[in-house]
Parts: sequence; structure tokens; C-alpha cells
Amino acid sequence: MAELIRSIDEMHRIAADLRQAGRRIGVVPTMGFLHDGHLALIREAGRRSDVVITTVFVNPTQFGRGEDFERYPRDLQRDTTLAESAGTTFVFAPGHRAVYPEGYATFVEVTGLDRVLEGKSRPGHFRGVATIVLKLFNITVPHCALFGQKDAQQVAVIRRMVQDLNMDVELIIVPTVRERDGLAMSSRNAYLKERERQEARVLHRSLQLAATRIREGVRSCPAIIGDMTALITAESSGQIDYVSIADAGTLGELSEIRAGGEVLVSLAVRFGTTRLIDNVVVEVVG
Repeated sequence: MAELIRSIDEMHRIAADLRQAGRRIGVVPTMGFLHDGHLALIREAGRRSDVVITTVFVNPTQFGRGEDFERYPRDLQRDTTLAESAGTTFVFAPGHRAVYPEGYATFVEVTGLDRVLEGKSRPGHFRGVATIVLKLFNITVPHCALFGQKDAQQVAVIRRMVQDLNMDVELIIVPTVRERDGLAMSSRNAYLKERERQEARVLHRSLQLAATRIREGVRSCPAIIGDMTALITAESSGQIDYVSIADAGTLGELSEIRAGGEVLVSLAVRFGTTRLIDNVVVEVVG
């Protein structure tokens, strides 16, 4: 049965004891309101480690002014039950004041990667992400940590942080888990009204279109982005924040695709008040 831990000191002590006993720790950082995508991460963590810690913390520092921090869905009892069903040993759910006590003044910035794509649309977002992930790593001292490919830029930021700060944590990236109609699973999908949910299916179709164009040999990024934008506009009322084709490693946006390597095709589109992101990584050959 999964044990719910609320105290940072207790979680740190448990993790230290597990390390001392030679147990391999896998951590799955989440903001809760778990869905099948999170459960896939937890199950993979169980295959890669002896003990799985699922963290549940809605991190205020990664939300900007006017974003959905207050209304972000929360249900810790449900999360604990679901996490346990997927193989979690401990659910770590600290309070906000414990994580960011009065006078808190230390943040982590991964410069460059935090200023493009999502970072351009949401200034300060990745400073909050990097800071909380580092804190969670320090508390749970994992051997490995699991993240989903859906948050591709988050993965890039955390990977660079781990590399630059010489952190002894293996990052394991799990493919995006999707609904049957292709929509990427997200806690924010719960906000969508019925019509918006139906329209949101176009996001995956637009990414598939881009992948097809690239594999067919189209190399002009503006042309591919134009095709994606036309599809989204024709088949939905979604308001496009951005559509991007970038180098998968550096996240630098491209105007022309070159053979060799991988490109990240990503987008952010708002349906009503709900902003959804998605992406696909395409290998470029020939």
C-alpha cells in the first residue's frame, strides 16, 4: 500500500535510508490530478527501480499572472489511490509553505532554453520548473527520474540542468500517452467543454501532417507551418499561440530543415480558456 508523506524532513529521511539499504529509487514528479500518462510513468519507474516515489505538488512558481494556479484540478486522495494502483511506494505531497517558506529567495535558471517556445509565451515558467525539480531531486535523492515526452521543452531544460550541475540522476523519457483519438493526455483536458474536446483532436492531426510532409522531403519550415495552421484554423475554433519547428537538441527554431538529426515540431493552441500543448519529434533522413 502506498504511503502518503507530507513532511519534507520525513521524505528526506526515508530516501536516505533507502539509499543506505542499497535500494534503487525512481521518482515521478507530477502536479497531481493523475491520468493514464502519469500512470505510464509510474509503471515504467517500477520496471526501472526498486522503490517508486510519486510527487504531487502544484508548483506556484511555474504559473504566471492570470494562469490557472488557483483552479488547477486537485484531488490528493484520488491521486494516492491511482498512484498506488500503478505501483507507487510513496506519494510525496508537501505543502506550499514547506517548499517555499517565507523569505525564500533561491531559483534556478537554465538560460537560453527557457526563453523560447513555451518560455517565450510564459516568461518565468521554466525558472519555476527547474527550481521545483531540483528541490524534489534533493529531497527524494533518486537514482532515476521519469518524465513524459509531451513536455518536450521541460525535458530539455531538466536535462541541461542535470548536466550542468553534475547531478547523478538518470533521466528516463516516456513517449506521450494519447487518447484513442490522438489527443495528448493532460490534466488540463478536464477543463475542455464537449465541443472544444472534439475540436482539440486536430492538434495531433496537424503534427502528423507535419511529420508526413518532412518524410516526403519538404524542407521549408514556413511551408509546413502554413499547412498545419491552415488545418487547425479550418477544423477548429482554436486560437494558435505558436506553431514551431526547431532543432530537437537546442530548441533553436529553423527556417529550413536539413538532413540528419531530429526536429521538434511543437504547438500551443487555446480552446476557450484552456491552453493545450503537444509535439512530435521527427527524424530527418535523406
